[in-house]
Amino acid sequence: MKTIKDIQYLEGVKVLVRADFNVPIKNGAVMDDYRIRMTIPTIEFLTKKGAKVILISHLEVKEGEKATLAPVSDRLTKLGVSNTFIENIRNAQAAIENELQNGGVAVIENLRVSDGEKKNDPKFAKELASLADVYVNDAFSVCHRKHASIVGVPKFLPSYAGFQLEKEISNLSKAFNAPHPFVFVLGGAKFDTKLPLLQKFIDKADSVFVGGALAHDLFKFKGYEVGTSLVSEVSVDLSAIATSPKLILPIDVTTKDHQVKMSDALLPTDCAYDAGPKTIEALKQKIASAKFILWNGPVGMYEDGFTEGTEGIAKMIAEQTSKGAETIVGGGDTLAAIAKLGIEDKYSFVSTGGGAMLDYLAQGTLPGIEALDDSKE
Repeated sequence: MKTIKDIQYLEGVKVLVRADFNVPIKNGAVMDDYRIRMTIPTIEFLTKKGAKVILISHLEVKEGEKATLAPVSDRLTKLGVSNTFIENIRNAQAAIENELQNGGVAVIENLRVSDGEKKNDPKFAKELASLADVYVNDAFSVCHRKHASIVGVPKFLPSYAGFQLEKEISNLSKAFNAPHPFVFVLGGAKFDTKLPLLQKFIDKADSVFVGGALAHDLFKFKGYEVGTSLVSEVSVDLSAIATSPKLILPIDVTTKDHQVKMSDALLPTDCAYDAGPKTIEALKQKIASAKFILWNGPVGMYEDGFTEGTEGIAKMIAEQTSKGAETIVGGGDTLAAIAKLGIEDKYSFVSTGGGAMLDYLAQGTLPGIEALDDSKE
């Protein structure tokens, strides 16, 4: 990929940086700034070269919160990146021309105030591109989306990858030719979307542990009673995966009413909410011998307070990192778990991507990466 290190001249050049500032915000304050911090090396590289940096991002918020990037602008300032916040994208051109100095930074309001972003409207993409001379994508976590700021803008500007995007591709690519023993841990839900990934790595990895709601589908396929546990609504053929000797499923589960039961002994009224203690202990033995560990997704209903299984795995993988294993982790609730434990720095690499991580591992490319390759010279 072409990266920002390949840009020959930056003094006074306007650079449109697609960042990922889709971070949790509560009462007008950023609750987790990991993704913001990961973008700072790219910002600082550009500003030190004298570029005029224009940061754009989308933001999703829970009902009741205002969908504004103003708190992100404030957090950037606290992190040492002084910036000008531009509230209205329609006024951005004038603000950039009149206020932004060489080495300066501007943050433009949430891209999704326009429906042209998600629709990949060429007019909106061209409007964004008109703000700058060069485009930089540093938002790996949305590179699987065919949105205007991801695949539309590169058609109009010379385009490059930022440092975080480069790191994501470099590190995730290691899973394609990983050292052995290789343990893959996959959790979460949406079996139909994760099936291609599972099919690919059931061949590449030595052991594949499937937890969370994904495991319920496999239990059901095997003829186990799953009660009211969450299962996929889409029918998929699981025969090849379910019969693989590499597959590891939870031995026991913690139910919604906090009982621990063997996986094949659930009642029609039971609902599995987390991996049980015997499961975590069995997985610990596999992880203890691994040289490469790839993990995406919680193994329980983490957002509902069932954290023991996921946090147990997080600690085990972190410990194995300290023993020399290469460890790559990612996914929204996965990041939440390791952030809560304060161990983000205990892994070889922590991906900012959830769906993008899964898609890249399954396909080896993403629309946002291909758009950089095909961008205007």
